[in-house]
Amino acid sequence: MAGRRARKRGIGLAVLALMGLQTIAAIFFVGDVVTDYFDETTSIWNRPHLMLEALANVGLIGGLVVEALFLTHILRRHARAERALSVASGALQDVMEEYFSEWHLTPAEADVANFTIKGCSIAEIATLRGSAEGTVKTHLNSIYRKAGVSGRSQLVNLLVEELFHAPPAGDLALPRTAAS
Repeated sequence: MAGRRARKRGIGLAVLALMGLQTIAAIFFVGDVVTDYFDETTSIWNRPHLMLEALANVGLIGGLVVEALFLTHILRRHARAERALSVASGALQDVMEEYFSEWHLTPAEADVANFTIKGCSIAEIATLRGSAEGTVKTHLNSIYRKAGVSGRSQLVNLLVEELFHAPPAGDLALPRTAAS
């Protein structure tokens, strides 16, 4: 996870560096066109190279503007996705705690259930909890029995299904009546 974040940060810095280089190039080339324009006394229409340079500058600056707008859009979209993921993560935790309470799980069973739902193996759970694998298996059997499921996938499915059927957080929509 930390490696992925570092890679994303590196890509972000590379994009910003590239945009900085493009900005410097645009400033340089605009300055070049302006000095070329004032250096000669002939009409701009008689200097096709100057017109081409000016058009290239317009393209470079236009590309920079589009790139900045696109980057802004992507960053906003990423922020929205992060917020949604945070809400979903919190909602999953709330659903899990509600079910654990409903199933009357002991604190040890709730801990094992949390690790199980996160995808840890029995050996990993035993290591994380400092207990034997047999103890973890006993807790898992008790969890599955109390939840009325036969295994890990059904346990996870039960919680995910609950998330899909729960109303969105902060949903203030009024219930529909027969008259509406």
